[in-house]
Amino acid sequence: MDSTTTLSNHLLIAMPGLNDPDFHATVTLVCEHNGDGALGIVINRPLPMPLSELFEQLSLTAADQKIADTLVYGGGPVAADRGFVLHTADQEFEGALTVSEEIQMTFSRDVLDALAAGKGPAKCLVALGYAGWAAGQLEAEVLANSWLTVPATTEIIFDLPYAERWQSAARSLGIDMHQLSSDAGHA
Repeated sequence: MDSTTTLSNHLLIAMPGLNDPDFHATVTLVCEHNGDGALGIVINRPLPMPLSELFEQLSLTAADQKIADTLVYGGGPVAADRGFVLHTADQEFEGALTVSEEIQMTFSRDVLDALAAGKGPAKCLVALGYAGWAAGQLEAEVLANSWLTVPATTEIIFDLPYAERWQSAARSLGIDMHQLSSDAGHA
């Protein structure tokens, strides 16, 4: 990868040999990647916490039982007490980071207020914490065969059951993760 390559709006698919417990068999949406580093949200690690618990902590009440029962995800090991919302770009929220024309990431309370009121974005994924990389770190990990990369799609992020996202993201590259060896090498 050269210095002009960005992995923003790409999915990082953990290779089978990536044994870090925070990232083993994960799919991470890279929300921002530049010369200062990268920030991403893991999209396939639900926590045993429904959104109603998060709402309760914020003194909010869900207007809809379906949204109340939606699981919160473990977005990564950094700032695990801080909330991040990946959502479709059909509404504007304070401080939203544009990931693509279709996807935004918001960490302001107004998106949670809208979700609780039943007036939130069409599709969303709420996460606690994020994955972060220092300048050059993500590029080094990709070169070390820790990650496969593929352009992000709203279907993988929002529509597939979480247990299918890792394999489906790899399949979009024509790869069956269960057929890969956990050993890596360079020719």
